[in-house]
Amino acid sequence: MVFQLDDNLWFPNPHLGEDSGLVAVGGDLSVERLLLAYSNGFFPWYAFNMESEPHWYCPLDRYVIFPSEIHISHSMKQLMRQYKYEVTFNQDFEGVIQNCSTVQGRDEEGGAWLGPDIIEAYTRMHQLDYAASVEVWEKSSSNGQTASPPNGQTARRLVGGLYGIMLNKAFFGESMFSLVPNASKLALIYLAKALEAIDGRFIDCQFETPHLASMGGRHITYEQYMELLK
Repeated sequence: MVFQLDDNLWFPNPHLGEDSGLVAVGGDLSVERLLLAYSNGFFPWYAFNMESEPHWYCPLDRYVIFPSEIHISHSMKQLMRQYKYEVTFNQDFEGVIQNCSTVQGRDEEGGAWLGPDIIEAYTRMHQLDYAASVEVWEKSSSNGQTASPPNGQTARRLVGGLYGIMLNKAFFGESMFSLVPNASKLALIYLAKALEAIDGRFIDCQFETPHLASMGGRHITYEQYMELLK
């Protein structure tokens, strides 16, 4: 069953939704509705160039990464020791979300979901400190070569990152991008380390992918998910 939302702030019982996780359509992308959604395991996901109103999903089979369980492969450990990239938090949210939207022509695909309305809504959430970004920068010296690890002013370009919602010590991942190999993996590793330092609960991955599985993701039930979140 798929419910039609109205102007009131509410979400239906996700156990009554479809097997795909779709539970409701309609409503808006206001800060208040988004906060209510994430507090109950819902998130908006819809093709902005095909559908006129938000679609709200709440899968009962949740895929998460627990910060202490993040998998760092041998090759990633080697990459981290090279000091080729710098990782920051909340220094360029706009750059991250725009790249997530357009990298490799994502915004031109038929099912593209990261459109102007979503970008505007999550930028507003970021301005209110509910949405966060992780940026990966490629460091370059003045002669264009990769910078060495010690101090010194270096130019840099944004080559990867991710963004999502931060609520109740949980991070709800929305999208990530890479312009160079492994940049999004690096962002995810640093996010997990930052969450672990503050006893963060989990990183919500929404759905399983081979990429996320390789990073230590696992399935939990919606009931376990909500118990951790609350």
